[in-house]
Amino acid sequence: MKISKLQLFYLATLSMLGFIATDMYLPAFKAMEIDFATGPEQIALSLTIFLVGMAIGQLIWGLASDKFGHRNTLAAGLVLFTIASLGLAFADQVWQLLALRFIQAIGVCAPAVIWQAMVIQRYSSQSQQIFATIMPLVALSPALAPQLGVLLAESFGWPSIFVALSVIGMALITATMAQDNKKADIKQTSIAADIKALLASKAYLGNVLIYATASAAFFAYLTGMPEIMAQLGYSTKDIGLSFIPQTIAFMLGGYLGKVAVKKFGDERVLRHLIGLFSVASLLIFIASQWQLESIWPILTPFCLIAVANGALYPIVVNRALANAKQAPATAAGLQNSLQICISSLSSALVASMASQAQMVIGIAIVICTAGLWFGFVVSNKQLSQHFTTPDNSRVVSDE
Repeated sequence: MKISKLQLFYLATLSMLGFIATDMYLPAFKAMEIDFATGPEQIALSLTIFLVGMAIGQLIWGLASDKFGHRNTLAAGLVLFTIASLGLAFADQVWQLLALRFIQAIGVCAPAVIWQAMVIQRYSSQSQQIFATIMPLVALSPALAPQLGVLLAESFGWPSIFVALSVIGMALITATMAQDNKKADIKQTSIAADIKALLASKAYLGNVLIYATASAAFFAYLTGMPEIMAQLGYSTKDIGLSFIPQTIAFMLGGYLGKVAVKKFGDERVLRHLIGLFSVASLLIFIASQWQLESIWPILTPFCLIAVANGALYPIVVNRALANAKQAPATAAGLQNSLQICISSLSSALVASMASQAQMVIGIAIVICTAGLWFGFVVSNKQLSQHFTTPDNSRVVSDE
């Protein structure tokens, strides 16, 4: 089945929702500190709590989608997200902020998981190209969402950010209910068997670990950057604008990666991307240990990481999910759950030491780079077996 432009836009919007919910309120951290009468650690913790909720929700929605079908499961998650977003607009205590961010995260996991499963199940012959098209578009959210957040916060106050998220949620609910209600196929395997098979696949786990640790580096940066810039004297507007360079870099990486994979193959491209990521992380670590006068010594090498991530995300996600066509939503849910678990640890490390965010960011990103290499080594043990010879019996045995 060939995908239409309207369906591509719908899938892209679903894929962006979690990132929009993460990024839009970042420029309002300081204003929220004042209104909630708390310190930077508590507000930064709301991001970590959000990631914890996503880690839990990803697998739940994946299992539900494979059992009950995509449309109704997706709609249920979007309803939960919309209600929590509206509640956040009226929160006036820190515990309410943290609790509702957790619920909001559980809801937003539905689109985060199901759009990937829809691609694998409905458009398997085009999956690599669809992922390579949508994932760079997802990078628009770190640039556009903070700018919208700045505009809303300065014009109407930070609660308007969560009102806007509620409106987006309602629009997506409407679009989802207009989708075909294709019932889930009767599964020949149990949930336990599906998960056991996924965890036994080194090709699946290795690629998921690459995806997860690359994302964790991004979330370490995302958690600490607002506080670093505030300490350096940057304004709320400057904090919002700082997300533009790495967004452009991510999109550039996605485009260049798409072209390079066609020309050189994904294995060769992936090796070079991990090398680029490693050099950039070392530069960030060095810069993070010095007294800075501007953000550029960290922002510039992070843009190189963004280039690497933009290119490698479609490669490793497609490789991981290609190993699990019998349960694509479960595989996507488990993949995203592991990704968010690792990202949550990275975010928590930075959030717990927010007053020293500059130093901690460098350490966290270096740790993530080590995980990236470990995932590559694990996945490489089956690369020649899984990708070189088109032997159907061998593919089935791997799955």
